[in-house]
Amino acid sequence: MHEVTVKGILSAKNGMNIYRGCSHGCIYCDSRSTCYQFKHEFEDIEIKTNAAKLLEDALRRKKHKCMIGTGAMSDPYMHIEQKLGNMRKCLEIIENYGFGVTVLTKSAKILRDIDLLKKINEKTKCVVQMTLTTYDEDLCRIIEPNVETTYERFKALEVFRDNGIPTVVWLCPILPFINDTAENIKGILNYCVRAGVKGIINFGMGVTLREGNREYFYKKLDEHFPGLKEKYISIYGNNYELPSPDADILYDIFKTECIKNNIIYRAEECFKYLNEFEDKYSFPQISLIE
Repeated sequence: MHEVTVKGILSAKNGMNIYRGCSHGCIYCDSRSTCYQFKHEFEDIEIKTNAAKLLEDALRRKKHKCMIGTGAMSDPYMHIEQKLGNMRKCLEIIENYGFGVTVLTKSAKILRDIDLLKKINEKTKCVVQMTLTTYDEDLCRIIEPNVETTYERFKALEVFRDNGIPTVVWLCPILPFINDTAENIKGILNYCVRAGVKGIINFGMGVTLREGNREYFYKKLDEHFPGLKEKYISIYGNNYELPSPDADILYDIFKTECIKNNIIYRAEECFKYLNEFEDKYSFPQISLIE
């Protein structure tokens, strides 16, 4: 890992990444793509040492409260967070200034901060987003080797449910010829129903590959699924979008189960919910004039 001082922390849409790079080792990670212009090894985590100070400065200047998002590029609960606690510092600031938060992670380590997440959710809205891709635990350890398994993440979702914190699951990517089975989708959906998730985000049953992450993904296919790289190249070439041959069938299973259990499944509706700020301490004005 290495430290840097940055000039800003919040994007125009109020998203932030307090780290750059990741140690989870997921074989499909889009953040490895060369378009993101990493100037260091992906596993050499960049630590933004002044992230908390910049966040506080930004929130102090904001005229209107909003949702603050994190985790879109780099998981805020990778291994070094346990030692550094930078995400916790940011949550303390968000709670202190009365903003909402939504956190995207693959890690059950987020449970460390459930006290702060509950405090935020009491004032406004806190949403935990959890990625689930692979129901089979052994396969999950291959695809996402350095992070808690799907079952462990499911148990974390149950804890959030029991503490009144809403959750949204990212059911993606689905890797052709690896985890693109009805059994896999049904298993994950069963977890989602049991955990009472608010919504599930899926962009189609497949995966995207581009320069940078394609090479890493194919390297891992050679290690764990000999011969599969050649099948990918034969079918998809250098396409960006790689849909499962059974994409329509799998998506129908997904959609049907979501509708049956009153789970938001349209991505645009999920994002609308994630971005909507709520002030639970405000009350409607009552007019005294009839």
